[in-house]
Amino acid sequence: MLRLRLSNATVAIILAIQTGFLVFLYTQQDGFIPQSMEKPAQVHILILSSWRSGSSFVGQLFSQHPNVFYLMEPAWHVWANMYQNSAKVLHMAVRDLIRSVFKCDMSVFDAYMPWKRNRNLSDLFQWAVSRALCTRPACEFFQRTDITGESACKTLCGKYPFSKVEEACKTYSHVVLKEVRFFDLKVLYPLLADTSLNLKIIHLVRDPRAVLKSREQSVKALARDSGIILGINSSRVDDSGFKVLQEICRSHVQIYETASQKPPLFLKDRYLLIRFEDIVRDPLMEITAMYTFTDLPLTQKLENWIYNITHGQGPSKKKEAFQITSRDALNVSQAWRNVLSFQKVQKVQEVCRGALNILGYQFVNSEKEQKDLSLDLILPHRRTQFRWALFREN
Repeated sequence: MLRLRLSNATVAIILAIQTGFLVFLYTQQDGFIPQSMEKPAQVHILILSSWRSGSSFVGQLFSQHPNVFYLMEPAWHVWANMYQNSAKVLHMAVRDLIRSVFKCDMSVFDAYMPWKRNRNLSDLFQWAVSRALCTRPACEFFQRTDITGESACKTLCGKYPFSKVEEACKTYSHVVLKEVRFFDLKVLYPLLADTSLNLKIIHLVRDPRAVLKSREQSVKALARDSGIILGINSSRVDDSGFKVLQEICRSHVQIYETASQKPPLFLKDRYLLIRFEDIVRDPLMEITAMYTFTDLPLTQKLENWIYNITHGQGPSKKKEAFQITSRDALNVSQAWRNVLSFQKVQKVQEVCRGALNILGYQFVNSEKEQKDLSLDLILPHRRTQFRWALFREN
């Protein structure tokens, strides 16, 4: 047997090299050594948005990808059970739930779901909009590469056991969650700093005037959430002063400024701001940018589906979660200009002035300007800000 003898001097040199290497890693990581040198097994993406901002559609752009396990607003369960509290108070509970779901630990829902001997997939909020819960291994009726629809999934997959959620989650390379219940990016710092998560944030925003128009059509459905945002324990919320929208706009500004103005090193390359209006105008380019940001390949099947769904050739049933066309979306994005009174528009511009400025939306100064659809209110010259945040190291 060949034996290799090393002198004490040689051993000392080897140890010195190893120590030097570790010190180098420490200094490169801004004061801490990563938990693992290997790339995490899964990539985690949080679509951070607010109600009525096109986030369900963006969620579907990820949900239909065969590499993605997607859930829509899992923190709904937290707010539904703890509605007596304010959004700020619930931040920690929401973050803890999100962390567990990213880790594919679905036992976290036990605290928020009514006890049942046999819990099913259908007990999870908006489960049927998740392709991953409508295909194998969660449901045997569809293949992973299929493009699934909500109605068919509800019919065929709802009675599969809840344990399939965790089982399916562990088989995907990417876990994507869409949430509307975070109002402060710093709340997410512990998740962003956790190297085992490899978390990336897609921050989706929309013109607040269009958001108001959409919210006015869903007042009843949004009542409980509005009460939590305002810290009012009531199902009836008088928001004639647009306080809810003001808080939403404030949160968008806070999140963007936190991510773009001297952010911590662990946030570098982990934040992307996207405007709904840009997706409407050039769907494939914006979706390609999001996929590139999240390390997802764009397959030909997905590209064909995206083209069809954004050019009026998608599913015909109105209740489909991803039923939207580029023509419809363009009309919807501009609908507030014909529907809202100029008085309301002025009020929104007043309470959301900061958000309109920083997100690149043009103000209107008269009813004539509001109704003139040839006047473009999306500021294209600032669009580069919405691709990648410009990071400055401390």
